[in-house]
Amino acid sequence: MILWLWINHLILLAALLLGLFYAPGWSAELQDDWKRVLEAARKEGKVVVGGPPTAVLRKQFKETFESRFGIELELLSAPGPQNAQRAMAEAKAGVKFFDVLHGGSGTLQPLKNGNLLAPFGDYMILPEVRDPKQWWGGHLWEDNLKTNRFIYSFTADFSVPPFYNSDLVQPGEITSYDDLLQAKWKGKIGMFEPRVPSAGQGLWGYLLRAKGKEFLQRLAEQQLYIHRDGQQIAVNLAKGNLAVALALAQRFVDPYINGGLPIKVLSSIKEGMGGSNGFGTVGVLANAPHPNATKVYINWLLGKEGQDLYGRALTQGSRRLDVHTKWLARYNTPAAKDVTTP
Repeated sequence: MILWLWINHLILLAALLLGLFYAPGWSAELQDDWKRVLEAARKEGKVVVGGPPTAVLRKQFKETFESRFGIELELLSAPGPQNAQRAMAEAKAGVKFFDVLHGGSGTLQPLKNGNLLAPFGDYMILPEVRDPKQWWGGHLWEDNLKTNRFIYSFTADFSVPPFYNSDLVQPGEITSYDDLLQAKWKGKIGMFEPRVPSAGQGLWGYLLRAKGKEFLQRLAEQQLYIHRDGQQIAVNLAKGNLAVALALAQRFVDPYINGGLPIKVLSSIKEGMGGSNGFGTVGVLANAPHPNATKVYINWLLGKEGQDLYGRALTQGSRRLDVHTKWLARYNTPAAKDVTTP
């Protein structure tokens, strides 16, 4: 019986790798094209992706993708700007390493400006990925041009709210960003680095529009603890060295909240929190060294399974309409598609 189950498993895996599993409605031409892509991708052997710095995503993506397609996924987890800077330096040196880069708002723009990205639409093959009706708001591009679109945006949710240490901040004590200007919070506010593409930069821009330049100047005078490593901000918040943390992703504080440390969500801010695509943009490097494996990765990433895994690992809302995202409400970061219209 065990031998028979193992044989069945091998048959199913072989069928998948040969591209024999097709969705209903695929044309014969598309089936042939996808089969050729899969076969060529397996010969290339791997795809190299610069992804977000989270061990959960790295483990789940690698295991699922490799078991699904028999193609190695080499996922380099690092802050988006770090991977982008590395890719630009390697391109300057004539080195081709990355196939795909993930990032947040603005992260991939320097690569696009340097002609280092490929037209993204060339890598969207499967109908369920190409069809704009599958996506909240249709297809959205960070470089919002009518032609030569390079950076695809696949998430849309509301920015993470501030977090606070409940041993230092009482309920109702901070209800507006103006409250952060009080003298007692000087040196007690952490913020993700706003001078690089990040949630910090997004919040800084939102506050500039919502509160004005003078407010930002006064906020900066509060001796902000600014860091590019969200883990460092979370540690200091948990220890009580910081009272409030701004633009900090949920994944950094979850271990401390789950461990019973006094970190809570500041869920009600008068000015609101703006919107964000989080770590939800993706681009393909021009002349990617593993072009077919890249196509397989992109179509899996933007399919239902890839979007669900990505969103849950990063606590972000996919724009795919067939991906469940209502669970994000408990983190006070609802997916845009669940609360508004495009």
